[in-house]
Amino acid sequence: MADLPLDRPAGILVKTTCVDFPGHLAGSFFLKGCNLRCPYCYNRDLVLGFEDAEEASTSLASTEELFTHLERRQGILTGLTISGGEPLLNPYTPLIIKKARELGYLIKLDTNGTLPDELEAIINNSDLRPDFIAMDIKTSPERYGIEICNKSSPFFGKTEYWEKKVRRCAEIVSSFPAEKREFRTVLVPSLVQKEDIKKMAEILPQDASWQFAPFRNENCLNPAYNDILPYSDAEAAELVEYARTFVEGAELR
Repeated sequence: MADLPLDRPAGILVKTTCVDFPGHLAGSFFLKGCNLRCPYCYNRDLVLGFEDAEEASTSLASTEELFTHLERRQGILTGLTISGGEPLLNPYTPLIIKKARELGYLIKLDTNGTLPDELEAIINNSDLRPDFIAMDIKTSPERYGIEICNKSSPFFGKTEYWEKKVRRCAEIVSSFPAEKREFRTVLVPSLVQKEDIKKMAEILPQDASWQFAPFRNENCLNPAYNDILPYSDAEAAELVEYARTFVEGAELR
């Protein structure tokens, strides 16, 4: 970890945010690289990585730039959200957590909820355990193997494999105190319908904060999703109200 170059393009830096870390004025760092291929994802450059792309040097910030920003904003920002992509796969994540902690920041970790071994390892390390965890839950757990999985993965189509991973991650995140965790779902019409909400709710704790976000049909990883119309405000409100019959803390963010 000490040998990682700090000047390489590593992620997208959001210098100040009021929404990414509940209760805190924070910065966010979206690291590149992901093991999933959510068809509606609009962070396509982060997911695909573009290791050798020329535009990476101008589109992405280095960890060195992140650390400089955090040093300058000490006493103003109180938290740092580490997101992606999938930060549990990124070798810079432990380095970023340790440095931000040295500077006095609280850490929020976002995860796609499919890497239970990596998640367990980080929360069991006292130097790396985040102060807050947000886990995505994208659709019914049994649909991940086809709808969400990278088609080049050797586990594509392995329904039970992905369902087990998602359920285990939900258990791990649920072990955090209620005020230090949340679950998040994007209201993609083809992936999130009433039957999906019911199945997702089955793996969430009763005291979950379940945050729903509208689907954005722009720059989607799968171009076909750009032609899918988002739910109307009334339809979205109805789905969230339905989710609330299972998990009281369901909200439309």
